[in-house]
Amino acid sequence: MADEAKKFSKMLLGKTVVSKSGKRFGELGDIIFEAKSGELINAVLKNPTQYTEKLELEKNKSGQLLIPFSAVIAMGDFLVISEEDIV
Repeated sequence: MADEAKKFSKMLLGKTVVSKSGKRFGELGDIIFEAKSGELINAVLKNPTQYTEKLELEKNKSGQLLIPFSAVIAMGDFLVISEEDIV
């Protein structure tokens, strides 16, 4: 089962991150999780769009933008987030 989870998470990397209203945020660059519990904490944005500059998103030590995984409402062809949950 752990191998299946790894394959699925690798398939998500590079997916376009959009809000439920269709605003493009960038691409999923990485996933931050709690090692002990496996809880997903943040999605790391890669190639953020200009739209994200208007938002006051949290950043990691490298300056990459973070989106709380609690804001993710769907995963498939896109990673869909609820913008209301991050602002």
